[in-house]
Amino acid sequence: MAATTLPTTPPSTARRAVLTRRIRLFVAATITYNVAEAIIAIAAGTRASSTALIGFGLDSVIEVSSAAAVAWQFSGVDPERRERAALRVIAVSFYALAAYVTVESVHALIDGDQAGHSTVGLALAAVSLAVMPLLSAAQRRAGRELGSTSAVADSRQTLLCTYLSAVLLAGLAVNSLFGWWWADPAAALVIAAVAVKEGRDAWRGDTCCAPTTAPATSPATATDDCCC
Repeated sequence: MAATTLPTTPPSTARRAVLTRRIRLFVAATITYNVAEAIIAIAAGTRASSTALIGFGLDSVIEVSSAAAVAWQFSGVDPERRERAALRVIAVSFYALAAYVTVESVHALIDGDQAGHSTVGLALAAVSLAVMPLLSAAQRRAGRELGSTSAVADSRQTLLCTYLSAVLLAGLAVNSLFGWWWADPAAALVIAAVAVKEGRDAWRGDTCCAPTTAPATSPATATDDCCC
C-alpha cells in the first residue's frame, strides 16, 4: 500500500476550530443521508424479503448512531475527553449489526428463503456507492489532521458503507438476474464479517491516524502505511 503523509505537529487552535466545525458538518450530512437510506432500505428489504437489504438498512441505522456519537463528542468544550466513549459506541454498534445479520442470514440459508427482485434496492445501492466515498474521504482528511481517532473511525464506518453497497448491489443483481437465492444471504454474511472487523478496530482505537509530534530536527512530514 502506498505510504500516507502524516502531520508531524498538531494543528493550531484556530485550525482546530475550523476542523471541528467541518467535522460537525460532515457528521450532519452523514446522519441526514443515512436516515433516508435506512428507511428506504428496510422498507424495500421487507417487501422483497431480502436479508442483505434489511441488513444494509440496519447498518445505516448504526451509522447514524456512530455519527451521533461523534456529534456528541464534538459538541463539548473538550472533544478529546469524550473520545474513548464515542469509540465504544461505534464498536458496540458494529457488533450489534454483525450479530443480527449473521442470525438472519443463517436462518435464510437453512430455510432456503429466496428474496424477491428489488428495483429500489438496486438503485439505492448504486447511489450509495457513489455518495459514501465522498463523505468518508472528506471526514477522514479532517479527522486525521485534527488527530481525532473517533472522527476517523466514523469515516471508516462511512467507507464501509461503500463496500457494503457494492456487496449489496452484486447480491441483489445476481439474485434478480440468475435466481441464485443464496446470493442474498451470502452478501449479508460478508456485511457481518466486515462489521466485526471494524467493530474490533474501533474498540481498540486502531485507526492509525492520529498526528504525531516530532522533534524539531525531524522532517516536515513523515510517512506511514496507514489504511485510512
